[in-house]
Amino acid sequence: MEQDAVTRIVRADGREAWRVTSYELVAAGLADPRLGLVPPGVPVDERASLFQDGPAHARLRRLVARAFTPRRIAELAPRISALAESHVATLVTAEGPVDLVDVLSTPLAVGTLGVLLGVDLTEHVRFRGLVEDALRADPVSAAADPALLAEAERAWGALSALTVELIAAAREEPGDDLLSALVAVRDTDDGRLADGELVALVSALLAAGVITVRGGLAVAVVHLLDQDALGGLADRPPAEVDGLVDELVRRLGVEVFPRWAQEDLELGGVAVAAGDEVLLRIEAANHDPARFAEPERLRPGRAGGHLGFGRGPHHCLGAALARVELTAALTALSRRAPGLRLAVPLAEVPWHRGEVDSGPLALPVVCAPLT
Repeated sequence: MEQDAVTRIVRADGREAWRVTSYELVAAGLADPRLGLVPPGVPVDERASLFQDGPAHARLRRLVARAFTPRRIAELAPRISALAESHVATLVTAEGPVDLVDVLSTPLAVGTLGVLLGVDLTEHVRFRGLVEDALRADPVSAAADPALLAEAERAWGALSALTVELIAAAREEPGDDLLSALVAVRDTDDGRLADGELVALVSALLAAGVITVRGGLAVAVVHLLDQDALGGLADRPPAEVDGLVDELVRRLGVEVFPRWAQEDLELGGVAVAAGDEVLLRIEAANHDPARFAEPERLRPGRAGGHLGFGRGPHHCLGAALARVELTAALTALSRRAPGLRLAVPLAEVPWHRGEVDSGPLALPVVCAPLT
């Protein structure tokens, strides 16, 4: 029954929420303006960046889209491929087990962000630590704990301070990069990004760019190794590789931020009151057998339109970039390390499960049998 896909739950911190798990209802909820990122009546300011709703959010998306173009992403693809090849080369020459998260997925994410923004983030020695602190102090999970919330605000404040430095440098010496484009973007109707909007937006891009690739690539490798699908990937036609990457994105299970009902509404026959928290579970929707036959299997090229990057007004702006990074890393691994395998049982891999992301904290792998 459709009602079974909308259930009342009590979260670990005691808050009650509605959990939605079916594909059809999650897809509809993501596009429903009555489900917002901000509880009704709660004011937002310019620092909310893209984490707001309605006309203010639409304006920011339009401004960012003028700089975050498909052409820009396509031009970056060869440089991202070169980064992936370099990090995979480091992985395959290591002796014994090596952490794929530390050697490949995290530095690839950081390097790609640097290329995108026109900043060598590897020279900012504190950048990786700041992002790790901000991600550990997840403000969604910390909302009900004053101590954790204070730590989240401190961590994000430190990341914002670095962002201010990067923006100032881009203003001083603009280049042909996303950061300079965001600083300069202007539209007749939408104006330009205010300083607070710009800082919040770039901080969110920095953190989200690391989340998506750091965890997502490691999870993708786990799925490929589990189904013995890594070897030969580099020799497949581009369309087949694209289909496999798309199927891996379906399996990644990155969740969206909680929504709040802006008014009384009905979800799958269940009455939801204004102000209620609603959890649209993308991972469950992407594994709904009513939509995806044999959802636990990788079936490249399957039809169905997964929700891995969301849907509706908050669809992931970096979806195209994430696909480029995943494709570059996985094809490089297939070419250079077709015999890659886990160095420990999967049950021993340390796993982070947050409100909006999930993935290995470390992924020990070997490229040849241990001796």
